[in-house]
Amino acid sequence: MGSQQSQARITEETEPKRIVLAEPRGFCAGVRRAIGIVERALDIYGPPVYVRKEIVHNHHVVAELTKRGAHFVDSEEEVPEGAVCVFSAHGVSPAVRASAAARRLEVIDATCPLVSKVHQEAIRFARDGRTILLVGHVDHEEVEGTRGEAPERTVVMETEEDVNRLELPDDAPVAYLTQTTLSLDETARVVDALKRRFTDVVGPHGDDICYASQNRQNAVKDLARRSDLVLVIGSVNSSNSVRMVEVARDHGARAHLVPDVGHLNESWLNGAFSVGISAGASAPELLVRQLVERLADLGYDNVEVGQGVTEAVVFSMPARLADPVTGRIPSTPLAEEAL
Repeated sequence: MGSQQSQARITEETEPKRIVLAEPRGFCAGVRRAIGIVERALDIYGPPVYVRKEIVHNHHVVAELTKRGAHFVDSEEEVPEGAVCVFSAHGVSPAVRASAAARRLEVIDATCPLVSKVHQEAIRFARDGRTILLVGHVDHEEVEGTRGEAPERTVVMETEEDVNRLELPDDAPVAYLTQTTLSLDETARVVDALKRRFTDVVGPHGDDICYASQNRQNAVKDLARRSDLVLVIGSVNSSNSVRMVEVARDHGARAHLVPDVGHLNESWLNGAFSVGISAGASAPELLVRQLVERLADLGYDNVEVGQGVTEAVVFSMPARLADPVTGRIPSTPLAEEAL
């Protein structure tokens, strides 16, 4: 027993503490585009620029844009008539667009292009007379917007049990769509249940699927294998960040959500020689750097980077936001800080 305790002390004293950074992590292409749109709108129109809902689900991003003159509102009805209003990355329903038009708002649409594709699929499926089974969280803003394309034909599914409770004949023509901020892993069971039950079921085209959430979750699985503790940077209302914590725990690691470095509980580090760090798709790289610096102060001064998927997707900005002289989109510092 004494030799085992001695060996444990030697290990604690000699094993170097390290950080493993997930790759990919942080901003996805849709988030970077949405933030950049608000920054350019502020440059062009000047403050205030109104933003319906949080542009992305991250408190740091919202706070920084607020400092620059963005006003975040829950409804387009709170925006003064004729003012500039940005729709968030999560998209809006046709009813919201009609309301904004009635108020003569100067609308700039920051909906993620992949979310817009899902909206177009919903319109097509409804036109074909299919019942749309939307796999996602019923209270998520993206789901609210997509469902609004055909509310009378859309049912939100969260679990396999929801599929079993559907009051539809098994030969009913149905189509499924998924919330883009969910990974393929998260939606697979519900989609499989739909395919088992219904004989006439179709889904979206493959290129309509967003792989950002899946890529980040795969990287977290790697972190869980290599780390004693996994820290995921993201806000509490970021569904993809919360899910990344759950994935790390499911794969055997202790894991916590860290909105920013001020939320780091140093007691979590007890017994942890390797700390994995990732960030949700709406979390800026600045927050990662701040956490890495704090951990370095605590002795974690060896940093490794995981070997994950390299994301090269870039979504173009609306042409109306280009510089009138050069015709180019100028740099947007907050959106591009992770590049």
